[in-house]
Amino acid sequence: MIKKHLSHLKAAPLLLASLLLAGLLVTSSFVKKSKWIELFNGKDLNSWHSYNQDKVTGWMIEDGFLTTDGTGGDLTSNQEFGDFDLRFEFKIPPASNSGVFYKVIEKPEIKRTVHSGPEYQIIDDTGYIIKGANGEQIALKETQKTGANYDMHPPRDASAFLPAGTWNKGRIVVKGAHVQHFLNDKLVVDYQYGDDAWKKFVKESKYNEWPHYATPHHRGKIALQSHNAKEKMWFRNIRIREI
Repeated sequence: MIKKHLSHLKAAPLLLASLLLAGLLVTSSFVKKSKWIELFNGKDLNSWHSYNQDKVTGWMIEDGFLTTDGTGGDLTSNQEFGDFDLRFEFKIPPASNSGVFYKVIEKPEIKRTVHSGPEYQIIDDTGYIIKGANGEQIALKETQKTGANYDMHPPRDASAFLPAGTWNKGRIVVKGAHVQHFLNDKLVVDYQYGDDAWKKFVKESKYNEWPHYATPHHRGKIALQSHNAKEKMWFRNIRIREI
């Protein structure tokens, strides 16, 4: 009787392990990775509208690339995202400027995308001209260069940017509070959204006066910046996957 009882005890761990393995196999069969969503497929703008409008204004498709004439404001995704992996390709001519916003809150009382969402900066790092009050040329700050979290976190590697007129690859990954920017497959920005360091940077920047930016929030829309009518840009292969 004792031997039989001991044999049952010895078999118990094996039985438990088998049940756990079976459970994992069953669970894994139901867990599927999110599919990639084509936000821009080179054919239509069905996934977008102009910010705080019910249609697309000023944005168009040229030779399969997405661009703007500068008249319609920022192009905004129809859908909101929380945790995501966003990938896109962009090209700007010399002396041009654009960007990709995320966590954008769209409400009539919030007049611009920049008032709520961080910006993946896109700019001609070497050829963009900023002039001071007396007409003097001012150099870009590191936090204003391509791949930066604009005015907050500079890109770690300035050499990651390929010159104006060249196609570059951008990527933004948001998982919880962890945010990463990639430029041509190089990690250039890595920060914790909403932590004490982030709050300090916000307090020292123009964003401190914009409560929807200064208040951390998880979900929001994606937006492409139309900086002005004189500054052209092109996007292609924009896709996103929720993670």
